[in-house]
Amino acid sequence: MNKDKNIPVGFSLEQGDLNRPSTGRPVIYANNGIISSGHYLTSMAGMKMLLSGGNAFDALVSSTIAAAVIEPIASYSLGAEAVYMLYDAKNDEIISLCGQGTLSLQATPSFFQNKGLENIPTGPGENAPLSFTVPGVVKSSLSLLMQYGTKSVEEVFAPAIEYADKGIPNYEYMIERLNSGDSVKQFELFPPGGKEIFFDNDELPKPGTLLIQKALGKVLKMMVDAENNAIGHRNDRILAASKCFYENELADLISNESKSVGGILQKEDLENYSEKYETPVEISFMGHKIHSHSTWTQGPVLLQALNILENFDLKSMGHNSSEYIHTVVEALKLALADREAFYGDPDFSTIPIDGLISKEYAKERSKLISLDKASPGLPDYGNPWAFSKFQGQVSAQPFYDKSLESDNQHEAGTTHISIIDKHGNMACSTPSGGAFNKSVFFSELGFALSTRSEMTNLVEGHPNVAAPGKRPRTSIINYIISKDDVPIMTVGCPGGDAQTQGNLQMILNTLLWNMNPQESSEAPRFSSDSAPNSFYPHIYLPGNLSMEDGFAEEVKNELTKLGHKITYAATCGMGATVVKRDPSSGVLSAGADPRRACYAIGY
Repeated sequence: MNKDKNIPVGFSLEQGDLNRPSTGRPVIYANNGIISSGHYLTSMAGMKMLLSGGNAFDALVSSTIAAAVIEPIASYSLGAEAVYMLYDAKNDEIISLCGQGTLSLQATPSFFQNKGLENIPTGPGENAPLSFTVPGVVKSSLSLLMQYGTKSVEEVFAPAIEYADKGIPNYEYMIERLNSGDSVKQFELFPPGGKEIFFDNDELPKPGTLLIQKALGKVLKMMVDAENNAIGHRNDRILAASKCFYENELADLISNESKSVGGILQKEDLENYSEKYETPVEISFMGHKIHSHSTWTQGPVLLQALNILENFDLKSMGHNSSEYIHTVVEALKLALADREAFYGDPDFSTIPIDGLISKEYAKERSKLISLDKASPGLPDYGNPWAFSKFQGQVSAQPFYDKSLESDNQHEAGTTHISIIDKHGNMACSTPSGGAFNKSVFFSELGFALSTRSEMTNLVEGHPNVAAPGKRPRTSIINYIISKDDVPIMTVGCPGGDAQTQGNLQMILNTLLWNMNPQESSEAPRFSSDSAPNSFYPHIYLPGNLSMEDGFAEEVKNELTKLGHKITYAATCGMGATVVKRDPSSGVLSAGADPRRACYAIGY
């Protein structure tokens, strides 16, 4: 019987369900393979690889390249970057793969300071070419294919080429992005930009009309041709495709286009670039291990925050209560303060990473959190050197203007893709960069170049100071979580500088609050703006706390009383994904964030 005891249950079930589902979309379950991404056609590209006998790494490369065709306005361009977290089941190894491009060989602090600049600028505006950064996604994806995949470049690029040449339907999320921000102004500043490709006679396209990208398709086919014309084994042919982009025909085109707009990027920068495989940094939390990229990303912020939060009884506070949100935010502020002071490319500076993620250091930092009052701005950084085997000191710090205003309704784009195959391989990527309003769209190439150099500073001695060939401290991140030394899930949450905060909430949702992947993605999120933003012009809003819809007014009022400045944000991270594998049964599960056109597929 239902709540009305006079109506039989059978009758109610004929008319509908007894209860509405807890989420707007279902959890996707599968046995053989599963993928979740920022768009259903991106997911389909990877699924085609799995269905045709490929593994998770083949599928990830296919989806990552396809996303540059499917999501260029929403997320990222082919001339940009990606970071990857991988689990190779055959060798039982978790790997961090860096596809973050590096700064130009010209990019010294004096180069920019001699132009009267205090930071590395991006668009909107004519200085965008000064922030051009080496594209990393192509080389890293092809390296991944070579070392861990099974298929050819032609096979994994096929969906992207078809999408580019035959067209994809314009969709609402992408059109809304075209209509917001300053993309059109940037196209007009560097004509023709993408107006002839993405607009219909200067008008926004209608949903369902075709978007055809012939130039981008040609670029992809040039790499396939290079593979097919090469002599040798599979690896030699894949390497030929990579060289086409970084040393030969496409490298010439890219460097010439950069030169045509006064860009800093040169062919030598492309020739000198290399992807990098690393061992992830990790911590333990609630019987699990959280595996992250190192301090060339902001990834360890999440590890630091989790370590700090272990010193509080979060469960007793209740999910998304004012006390819970306050405690999480204050822990994030402490970790973000350390990000600003100590993070950078460890190939160029000594970073006290062991101290930063130590439990003892976290316990000391946790004592600075007041449960009765919010920190009014970014707290002071700590002293992780005291907990590190390395020796060092704090450098001079950049100055950030507190008077700049932020637009929380037009969040910067990134996308995320996560895949698990029937062999237990896990592979996820977070591609980003080449935003139309920040860069220059080159119509002959069909893509824009990364401007990620903006995330470095010009302060000599700082671990994140600009330097030739250096990785900027990138905002893009993702994670693998293991239990009993067996990887069980990947987590990723695009969303500009809020990525660590969104990922943190999803990990807590999953591990602490026992949410399924869809519940974890759909739950309302918040994000502290009380740290200088990684993106130019590095907006810093002391005490500001952005919150999505879905939080009770009482909670917001209590947070305000604690000293938080509450601001509405349409999204605090979008495109979030949790993908899991049950090690006992092998059953796979995935969610997909309804904040954008995300979809999960399984078989």
